Amino acid sequence: MPSDPYENHDAALPEPVREHLGKQLRTTYNAEAGKPDYLGDPVLPAEFTPQLRRLESRLKAHDTGREAVEDVVNNILRELPPRS
Repeated sequence: MPSDPYENHDAALPEPVREHLGKQLRTTYNAEAGKPDYLGDPVLPAEFTPQLRRLESRLKAHDTGREAVEDVVNNILRELPPRS
């Protein structure tokens, strides 16, 4: 329970305030962002690079594992006797 009875921690900001803050954040982010290397290149802060590399490696490992399991299942299904 909040120490101040008039303070509501669950209250959302009004829509105009959220829109204003969002606009300010986007403006600041775009002003500090670097120029893209090519058309369509998403410009992301350098701080995101390690997280993106980890995500890319996890996705690659997931795809490799899925393909390996798929190959094994297909091989097992091929070796089964046909249904009569």
